[in-house]
Amino acid sequence: MKKGALPARTEIPDKYKWRMEDIYAGDDQWEQDFRKVEEMTGQVEAYRGKLGESARSLLEAFRAREKINELNEKVYTYARMRRDEDNTNAVYQALSDRAESLSARVQTAVSYFVPEVLELPAETLERFFQEEPGLELYRFALEEIRRQKPHTLSAVEEQIIARAEEVTQAAANIFRMINNADITFPPIKDEEGKEVEVTHGRYIQLMESSDRRVRRDAFASLYSSYRKLINTLAATLGSSVKKDVFYARVRRHPSALQASLFADNIPVEVYENLIQTVRKNLPLMYRYIRLRKKMLGLDELHMYDLYTPLVKDIKWDIPYPKAVEMIREGLAPLGDSYVETMVRGINSGWVDVYENKGKTSGAYSWGPYGVHPYVLLNYQDNLNNVLTLAHEMGHAMHSYYSYKEQPYIYAHYKIFTAEVASTVNESLLVNYLLNTVTDRHKKLYLLNHYLEQFRGTLFRQTMFAEFEKIIHEKTESGEALTPELLCSVYRGLNADYYGPEIVVDREIELEWARIPHFYTAFYVYKYATGFSAATALTRQILEQGETVVSRYLTFLKAGDSDYPLNLLKATGVDMTTPQPVQEALDLFGELLDQMEELAG
Repeated sequence: MKKGALPARTEIPDKYKWRMEDIYAGDDQWEQDFRKVEEMTGQVEAYRGKLGESARSLLEAFRAREKINELNEKVYTYARMRRDEDNTNAVYQALSDRAESLSARVQTAVSYFVPEVLELPAETLERFFQEEPGLELYRFALEEIRRQKPHTLSAVEEQIIARAEEVTQAAANIFRMINNADITFPPIKDEEGKEVEVTHGRYIQLMESSDRRVRRDAFASLYSSYRKLINTLAATLGSSVKKDVFYARVRRHPSALQASLFADNIPVEVYENLIQTVRKNLPLMYRYIRLRKKMLGLDELHMYDLYTPLVKDIKWDIPYPKAVEMIREGLAPLGDSYVETMVRGINSGWVDVYENKGKTSGAYSWGPYGVHPYVLLNYQDNLNNVLTLAHEMGHAMHSYYSYKEQPYIYAHYKIFTAEVASTVNESLLVNYLLNTVTDRHKKLYLLNHYLEQFRGTLFRQTMFAEFEKIIHEKTESGEALTPELLCSVYRGLNADYYGPEIVVDREIELEWARIPHFYTAFYVYKYATGFSAATALTRQILEQGETVVSRYLTFLKAGDSDYPLNLLKATGVDMTTPQPVQEALDLFGELLDQMEELAG
């Protein structure tokens, strides 16, 4: 698409728009289903207090709950995705608001379900399975609900905890207001000497500048503002950590870390293996830092030199049709069926390609069960956007297979496995490009891009995960999270992870103060484990071919029908061992070899 003023939605050719008509032919149909969901809330509530009466009653309640959730999802996604096409469209703003409030009513209507299931004695449930064969489908779902029992409190206590939610979210809400609304950063001079405002959105762009003075000034500007608020931000993060520890103790978990991992049924060894394996391989990161220092021609590498590209002024325009072709070729190892289904989807209204006025920014994959997945893009003609398309189509194909093969209750996979499918697609595409691109600069650019993915996803997120583990353990042992302690721990981790070839600038000790993920504790490790699992799988697919592809497609079809670790184990990737993380780090080493050789 031509650069310049953004086109209106109506100016985008239909072939580059997703086909919402596959969900509802028109808004009238949406209205009919909206009313249907409203009626169904009464039907599902009719089973309140009756789940233990008979096997038939439990089965009917399960089916009623599933039916309302499925239809509500369809109503909700259509309204939200229509709004995402153009957020200024008043019609879809209204539909989206109505869908939001309908969802809240549905959640209230089904809220009795889990507490009532937990009250059923194990013998009663086993008898119900004998009496009603239809319940067998829900055995795993019931097992998952019952697994929560040792950590579920009495109805009265649960009600108190639910009511406390608003209070316990205060730390995260205060951080959000400080970080998104209140904090401002001193302006700096850009490459041409013009004054520019430093903002969250502009910061990485400034850190990628080829002018070192701009990078250093942006770095100093950002952290000078956080330093002024250091006491407040330490108190805010400390309160959030105390909240995690409080919930873990109230729910009888040994630690906040184990409480968090319990949701996905992940043993603590998975978390510890990740940190230990990455630490064991830190000399590889030190080598990469040394190479970065050499390629940038610097006597000293500073923390503000980590984001600037090592390969500059590369011209690589990739129009959208060419991107689709590259992805088709790059994903060929996944087999004809996968590739043909994916390309057919791309060409038949799954993807909303170009930016238009009012369109939601970024990229995502979504879509209701029973239709097909959709992908929102804001495509620009460059390599990053090609990789984004491959990534989102990985999610879309995961949803396609999962929706096709699983009943609604098991169709929505967990975050722990979600990033595997998207990263496998990206890894296969990068591997294909590295093997087919002949231009030295483009190859160096690709290698740099891929090594940066490892640095950002595997090394950096693991460092974040270790920081979270340390500060929670300190709180659990009664230590106060003072600004001095937080800065000292964070500075030490940066020194450990980046090594002797970098100057650990004083400002970096404050980075913890600006990371929103720390207010959703023990989440970031999933990026690192997902990336590792995908890298190990990609290698197996390329080396062993059809056998692994068959196991991988089975994984994509499994949805949420088993625990994440079991689903991955069936593909040949056992995340309870250090092996997948080690395999990913071995690949990092091989890519580093290639880049060192090409860089000369």
